[in-house]
Amino acid sequence: MSEHDRKDEKKESGGFFGRLGDKLNEMAGGGAAGEAKEDKLDKTIDWVQEHILGQGPQSNESAAEQLKDEQMSDFIRRQYKSATGHDFPSADKS
Repeated sequence: MSEHDRKDEKKESGGFFGRLGDKLNEMAGGGAAGEAKEDKLDKTIDWVQEHILGQGPQSNESAAEQLKDEQMSDFIRRQYKSATGHDFPSADKS
């Protein structure tokens, strides 16, 4: 296998470190596994970020992005409860 072929293989698979980083990200709550655990409010936040704020696709976010979105949804839930005295209509998926 030539040097060029090895570089092409790394680009396709992300290489060992790319796969390791992806695995660590998933373990921390990011990636596709983290997206599957989102509730309706988290998905709405993703939609706003992608379609209104133009932040690009939100379908495979890092663990840090997932945490930021969760903090936003928690803030919205607290403010809603403070203003109405009732829990947010969509339950939090913890």
